[in-house]
Amino acid sequence: ALISAGEGGPQTGTMTECFDCDNCKESLYGRKYIQMDNGPYCIPCYDAHFANTCDECKELIGHDCRVSRGPADKQGQFLGPLVPSSCRLYSQELYYEDRHYHEHCFRCFRCDRSLADEPFTCQGKELLCNDCYCSEFSSKCIACEKTVMPGSRKLEYNGQTWHEHCFICSSCQQPIGSRSFIPDKKDYYCVPCYESKFAPRCTRCKKTLTKGGVTYRDEPWHKECFVCTGCKTPLAGQQFTSQDDNPYCIKCFGNLYAKKCSACTKPITGFGGGKYVSFEERHWHHNCFNCARCNTSLVGKGFIPDHDEILCRDCSSDL
Repeated sequence: ALISAGEGGPQTGTMTECFDCDNCKESLYGRKYIQMDNGPYCIPCYDAHFANTCDECKELIGHDCRVSRGPADKQGQFLGPLVPSSCRLYSQELYYEDRHYHEHCFRCFRCDRSLADEPFTCQGKELLCNDCYCSEFSSKCIACEKTVMPGSRKLEYNGQTWHEHCFICSSCQQPIGSRSFIPDKKDYYCVPCYESKFAPRCTRCKKTLTKGGVTYRDEPWHKECFVCTGCKTPLAGQQFTSQDDNPYCIKCFGNLYAKKCSACTKPITGFGGGKYVSFEERHWHHNCFNCARCNTSLVGKGFIPDHDEILCRDCSSDL
């Protein structure tokens, strides 16, 4: 019988004439041989000159092992099975990149599992099965402490990693996913839960303040909720005063609560640096406190009351 190393695997036949090994020149009559491009070789010569050395055990991979090529990925990505199960009847030599292996030597460097039909990757010169690679080089979920498998959906924040389904709100316990979240020490909250739990609430409408707002009497208000008690005009950024702890714009406060000038009958509020004069039960703006006859200002001067009028001394002496 003869063995030829052409494509398609070993071929058999019979030898009918003188036929010698191309290397040692010994007759191949009645012996197994391998046909190479430059001639036939006996088995010992073929193994000595053409057989590969196993990268793991360092022994020759003999003639009776046919090469089966595995997919190579120099980027260290996970690889599919080296040889489909339907093609493995005679496949006993495997190689990855420029390294050759006996089938039984092609194993994980960590757990010694056979990689012949397993996904694997390469770290340096070490071949690792999927499980060992993930255990050693993949990150672990901070919540469940299990490996985050390559290609799976995950979330990374502040140097920590979670499975997507493990990153949940500390309050409602629902997965946060791609939604916005707010960290608080070691807890993480979805926005609705954080606002409900921590955000200040408007004194008037009791709803949460998410941005802006004003503070009155050490209490938070929405800008649109902080309005005059009388006319409901927004007071944010405006002058205002209060009565019985209720805020009022200057106009409403003057109309409702301020003293009225006895001369012009307009409110005396005191805002804007305004001064006034009081006498008995009557009050005047400074610029309204004038003699009823000559209109001379009486501020800081003596005056004489005459029923509802006030007079300067000169006008009073003419009476």
